[in-house]
Amino acid sequence: MKKILIVVDMQKDFVDGSLGTPEAVAIVDNVVSKIRGFDGDIIVTYDTHFENYLSTAEGKKLPVEHCIEGTEGYELDSKVEDALQGRECLRVKKLTFGAAFLPDKVKELAGDDEISIELVGLCTDICVVSNALLLKANFPEIPISVDSSCCAGVTPDTHEAALAVMRMCQIDVI
Repeated sequence: MKKILIVVDMQKDFVDGSLGTPEAVAIVDNVVSKIRGFDGDIIVTYDTHFENYLSTAEGKKLPVEHCIEGTEGYELDSKVEDALQGRECLRVKKLTFGAAFLPDKVKELAGDDEISIELVGLCTDICVVSNALLLKANFPEIPISVDSSCCAGVTPDTHEAALAVMRMCQIDVI
């Protein structure tokens, strides 16, 4: 079985930048260990915004500039980037919470092989849950899991709420 790890938005702005939290900082080493020990394909997503962020629908509801392409905050956390060095991985930009193209990327990597998917990253309650549900809708028969020790939400409460939603949708939370 081919394994695919999806590392969601482990960017500086979500770890210790404009939208960073102590909980996000606390998972970095777990994510690094997961990447280093993972035997399979890796997809890395980048939350991607532009200079006009504050005038977008998201920017009007969350008026905190973050992950603006070309800024330091857009880059991956340095420890995560170091863990990926020397590993082949597919790096993809996503323009919204759930990447509509992600199932196609997974299909490309999988070919004709049976697959399992594991997600880690930030934020559990926004982008991780969005992508996990999107993948489950497209691949209802394959194992999909989320490693809760490698995820953090906007708050601890919303992190737990997102994990509960994923469990209810038959995504394994480990």
